[in-house]
Amino acid sequence: MFTLIYSMAVVARGTEGNIGQLATAMVIVLTIISICVFLYVVEHVSKELRPVTVMAEVAEEAIEVIRAVYPKTLEESSGLESQLDESPLGVPSLVVLHVGTSGVVQALDIPTLAEIATHAACTIEVVPQVGDFVASDDPVFRLYGDSSGISPKQLLRHIALERERTLEQDPAFAFRIIVDIASKALSPAINDPTTAVLALDQIHNLLRDVGMRRLDTGLVHDSTGQLRVVFRTPDWEDFVRLAVTEIRQFGGNSTQVVRRMRAMLENLIPILPPYRASVLRQELDLLKFTIDRGFAMLQDRERADLPDSQGLGGRKQR
Repeated sequence: MFTLIYSMAVVARGTEGNIGQLATAMVIVLTIISICVFLYVVEHVSKELRPVTVMAEVAEEAIEVIRAVYPKTLEESSGLESQLDESPLGVPSLVVLHVGTSGVVQALDIPTLAEIATHAACTIEVVPQVGDFVASDDPVFRLYGDSSGISPKQLLRHIALERERTLEQDPAFAFRIIVDIASKALSPAINDPTTAVLALDQIHNLLRDVGMRRLDTGLVHDSTGQLRVVFRTPDWEDFVRLAVTEIRQFGGNSTQVVRRMRAMLENLIPILPPYRASVLRQELDLLKFTIDRGFAMLQDRERADLPDSQGLGGRKQR
């Protein structure tokens, strides 16, 4: 646009001689620069929109979210994760319903909810977890104990609902995004199992990180040890099922997909605690069953049942 305006100005002024030649040269140079910038932008945007780039960026952000939502590693904590149902809360004294436009829970202000509960000497249970859809009149909070000093509006200010999920406090959504990319790549219309293998690379990294963290941070106590806030987060089984199930189902007849998935599961089993590894062994059994059903020829089944970190062409791990 600048080049066009400048050219019109030069013509309008009727410049001649050296000034006209200089202006023409400048127009040519600026045109070349504009073309180069345009080609650079197109190339940069095309690279940024590649599935592998998107998945890598999502995984990087997911690692930060995982470490924020689950700050303690297994080495920093003692014992297994406590279960929410080990301490029944009884009958709620107040149930707060959602009022207004429906939406997906994007974030919870847990520290402020804990302060409110501590000040009122009660326990607040957050019914939906981050990522859940909440419709009008759905229960959002249940209060136990003396809730007379707490107004529903006060609580509803500390839960964020929007039209769609985000990664802000929702590490499972990162798995969902990457799995969806892999699922689309495995559709008959696209048939791109290599992208699914690249997705498993990122999922492998995420499972390794979340598998080494304590996942029961849904219980908040005050300084005296009283339970003040209960909220739900995905557990280890939730992450594993989300990460593996659909890719196994859609890619069950792709040699490189099942080989990469076996390599991932067999790599994680020895480095995670036994109670975490048991879920992975169940997934290995399901993978074996899927392979047996997906490949008619014995040679194909034997080839598909080998772990391979690249899917096809990588170094065999057995």
